[in-house]
Amino acid sequence: MRQTTQWEAIGAANPDRSTWYVERFRAMAADGADLAGEARLIDAMVPRGARVLDAGCGPGRVGSELARRGHTVVGVDVDPVLVEAAETDHPGPTWLVGDLAELDLPAAGIAEPFDIAVMAGNVLTFVAPGTEPEVLRRIGVHLRPEGRLVVGFGAGRGYAFETLTDDARTAGLDVQQRFSTWDLCPFGPTSDFLVAVLGRTLSDRP
Repeated sequence: MRQTTQWEAIGAANPDRSTWYVERFRAMAADGADLAGEARLIDAMVPRGARVLDAGCGPGRVGSELARRGHTVVGVDVDPVLVEAAETDHPGPTWLVGDLAELDLPAAGIAEPFDIAVMAGNVLTFVAPGTEPEVLRRIGVHLRPEGRLVVGFGAGRGYAFETLTDDARTAGLDVQQRFSTWDLCPFGPTSDFLVAVLGRTLSDRP
């Protein structure tokens, strides 16, 4: 039986949360806020026309910017309200409803692997507790052998920065680099945010 994600549990307690989240980012975009920081980093890491998996895509903020920059984007999120907003506001990419702990895109007819995957917006802290290694593993198997996964999340959200290293190894991935911001400020002992670049363990590559 599928476990309820933390995002779903919060939504069950606050049914208006997803709509509020969508409208919040629509308002920020209308006010001219810079919402493309994560996308700029991902764009710089891959060649033109790359295949990008937006894991936990929400209303499509990151994936749509990457599509605008010429990449092929598939976004997946467990929240149908957010996916509907992505489809409405950002047509073009493929937006799908799904739990990342059960991610199986070939079963949905998307068999080609990805050059890179991104988990922005604290996504990893909103999955079902204990499924983090499986989420990372599922994303990892959708990547090309040299593909990378970039994860960003803040401190104080019930998932310690140090835990990511162990969970990544369980998933067959290594934490290759750590930063404290999406514009690559160094990560240190006092950092309250982590942007980690993960790649497949070298011994596991073909």
